[in-house]
Amino acid sequence: MTDERPFELALENRLMGKGIYLTEWEEDGETVELVYETVGELPAVTSDEVGQVVRTLLAVADERDWTARTLQATSRTTDGESRGSWHVEADWFEGLYGELSEVEFSRRVLATVGPPSDGHQ
Repeated sequence: MTDERPFELALENRLMGKGIYLTEWEEDGETVELVYETVGELPAVTSDEVGQVVRTLLAVADERDWTARTLQATSRTTDGESRGSWHVEADWFEGLYGELSEVEFSRRVLATVGPPSDGHQ
């Protein structure tokens, strides 16, 4: 019997300490849809929060057996309003520290940040 928590629970617990609250985690084949809330008052996704989520996910993935998947992330306020979305392609995760430097990886991820959308993503 193992005491290891599911990946998303470990991620959720670590993000809470950073003021980011994981509200949804759905794996569908090669894609993970992640929805989180932030307590900040800013109306849009920030590079800091994207970095916190990605770094935390990578730290948990490094400790666990997690297969890289495309990550679709949506940021919401605590009232449920969309603040925007962003994503990371599976091959970017796989290429990190190989053919992709941390700078190039970050540039690609931050280039995907989009504005709030109408409706749930």
